[in-house]
Amino acid sequence: MKYKKLAATIIMTSFLATNFMPAACLAKANKKESKDKQTKKSKLIKSQVSEYRFDYINSEWWNNFDDEYLNQYIVKAIENNHDLKIATLRVEQYRQLEKMQLANELPTVGAGFSPTGLKMPGATNTSGMWAFPIVVSYEADIFLKNRDKTRSAKKDWEKSKIEERSSYITIASAVGSTYLNIVRADKLIELQKEIIQSRKEIYELMSERNKVGLTSTADVVRANKAYVAATADLNDLEKSRDTLLNSLAVLIGESPANAHQLKRKAYEDSYLVKVPESISSEIIDQRPDYLAAEISVEKAGIDVRAAKKEFLPKINLIGLMAFGSSALNTTFNWSNIFGLLAASAMLDLFTGGKKVANLKLKKNQYEQILHNYYNTNLKAIQEVNDSLVSLKQDDKKYKTNLNVYKLEEKDFGYSTIQYEEGLISYLDLLQRKENLLSLNKQVVSDKVDCNIDYIGLYKATGARLQ
Repeated sequence: MKYKKLAATIIMTSFLATNFMPAACLAKANKKESKDKQTKKSKLIKSQVSEYRFDYINSEWWNNFDDEYLNQYIVKAIENNHDLKIATLRVEQYRQLEKMQLANELPTVGAGFSPTGLKMPGATNTSGMWAFPIVVSYEADIFLKNRDKTRSAKKDWEKSKIEERSSYITIASAVGSTYLNIVRADKLIELQKEIIQSRKEIYELMSERNKVGLTSTADVVRANKAYVAATADLNDLEKSRDTLLNSLAVLIGESPANAHQLKRKAYEDSYLVKVPESISSEIIDQRPDYLAAEISVEKAGIDVRAAKKEFLPKINLIGLMAFGSSALNTTFNWSNIFGLLAASAMLDLFTGGKKVANLKLKKNQYEQILHNYYNTNLKAIQEVNDSLVSLKQDDKKYKTNLNVYKLEEKDFGYSTIQYEEGLISYLDLLQRKENLLSLNKQVVSDKVDCNIDYIGLYKATGARLQ
């Protein structure tokens, strides 16, 4: 009778230990952890992040632009951009998942307290018992199935760190490109205002000439159309700049309401990139997408191996020790202890083809991931080559248009002398000035395009560009 009551107590306690004890322990642990400790943990994580995040983006490379404002915005983006914070938190998420899987390799221990009342069939009285069971269970990982699952989870963690680095490179590149586009917009707006002023003067001069019959009304209308069109172009440029300023503000983690307060360098002081002759193919190995694809192949291989091991038997060990007595003051006497040690080897004989399908699924996924790896390698080479070609071609275009602009500038100088000598009219001089301003706009755009292409090459090489 005594052991029947004890057995009933153990069964009840196993439910209590499984369902309620972990929650109680967690609540207790949460209460002990103060807000100060949580704050310290946050600061620790932040300091750890700061050690490697600037290495992610190769911060020294950005000094090539010799732009203190750009460097400041890169730093602000790294510290405040919410997408980057999410990427960093995702790394921690996969780290905890790996720890959870690691726990499956370790034994579990549970303890509980179970006061029990028991009435047996045919009995008129009810007896009670106090029980304090301790249960230990462990799946013997002889075939290293759980170890492989932990390795697979660790690969997810490693991949998340690679993806975090990719996010940092992407945001830094976006900040640089957006900033340079704002610098371009500033200069284009300045030149567009000069064009508007020139077209306004042309329109007014042609209106005066029309009054005395020297210019046709059709020419006046065309001049007016050109003036209005130039004003519309200015509105588009200002709209584009405002949008870019808002984007930059969000990238660096600030409110778009403060976008117009963002400082930038003047176009005339901006840096012109040096075009590299070639890029080593070995630099592909440092691209985040290539590294992530490589890790995915390794993880898929581990998953296939783990799927094969699902066909092997499971070996479980369980240990139980319990103190039980009808009187609380005699519960912990050695004579009232109950112990159990058991082992089992279970092999699934029929699962409806589930394990076979799972193995085929893992093999199929491995093949897909392997082809994605090959494709990633090819695309990486393509992106680097495309970026280098774009930079070289835009650099040639810039130099060609710069030479054309210099020639036009020289020609405009001669036109100015001719005007001063009375050989050409002021209207002719204004028209030639407008042509010079339009060429200058093209040169400005080409120069900024080169710088943005340089950032594109930096991104394509995984921030390993020297």
